[in-house]
Amino acid sequence: MFRKILMIICAALLITGCGGDNSADKGAENKKDANKLVIYTSMKESLIGGIVEGFKAQNPGIEVDWQSAGAGKIMAKLEAERQSGHLMADIIWTSEVPDFYQMKNEGILEKYQPAGFNELLNPFDDYDGSFTAARLGTLGIVINTDKVTTPPETWETVATDALYKDSFGIADPALSGTAFMSIALLEKQFGWDYIVKLRNNGATKSKGSGRVIDDTADGALNACLGVDYITAGKIDKGAPLKMVYPHELLMVPSPVAIFKDADHKDNAKKFVDYLMTQEAQQKVAEAGTVPVRRDVKMPERYNLPAPEDALNNGIKINYSEVLENKDEIVKKFSNLFK
Repeated sequence: MFRKILMIICAALLITGCGGDNSADKGAENKKDANKLVIYTSMKESLIGGIVEGFKAQNPGIEVDWQSAGAGKIMAKLEAERQSGHLMADIIWTSEVPDFYQMKNEGILEKYQPAGFNELLNPFDDYDGSFTAARLGTLGIVINTDKVTTPPETWETVATDALYKDSFGIADPALSGTAFMSIALLEKQFGWDYIVKLRNNGATKSKGSGRVIDDTADGALNACLGVDYITAGKIDKGAPLKMVYPHELLMVPSPVAIFKDADHKDNAKKFVDYLMTQEAQQKVAEAGTVPVRRDVKMPERYNLPAPEDALNNGIKINYSEVLENKDEIVKKFSNLFK
């Protein structure tokens, strides 16, 4: 048991901190600071950075410490903090939906329905305020346009075509929440045999959602299974990439939640309220992903689906069942992609 806890703590130390001092001494001070907010998120800086700045502009007295890492590392850090007896985070925002159901079942999430909830698109049929979708993330086939002149029209193409032999990448679902959900959705739609087909065609496992897109942009891969806003950020910087959406749409909600024992609960509620406003959701769209509001102007350059189309056309899945099968799916994938 001691060894397991030690491993969790070591994994937790790998989390990347942004916007503040993450030392233990600073953390102790933060507990006493009413004008503080601590966010753990898997969102990259291109998305979370602008939203935090917008929130601070409206709430100039609140200091925001946001820390970004893969969903797996975030959950390891939270587990280490729970073992120590105190959660440092006020808010969690990732894309691994089953984690939120697990935390809900464990009773550590505060039920909070943000202001203007009726104006939002809600992908959760069993919504009770424990967590709220902050974006409708999409994944598609990201191609290197220097290497792929005819974009694939179906998921079957990248699993069978010689052009993608040994040149298609997938982020590790053990580390990335979006990668895990994409594998769960593909299995739901096509069965596990499709994942085996990908592997038989030489698909490879990458360390993270950003890394697999970097490898595609650099030409190490011809294509990958990629996240919308990470791809958009690379395109904006001139990378030869294009996002292709087959008919079967992979839509992964990104929930945000407040911890029941949050030190700065009032500030956390203010942030969640702001995150759902038209201003913040416009920032979500401009970052290259799908917002949860209908009154947001979608940038044409990213070829994103409209919010309601993403909600209605995405592959449907039972998140509670996914939670029950999560460990099995990750294990099967890891064994297949050794």
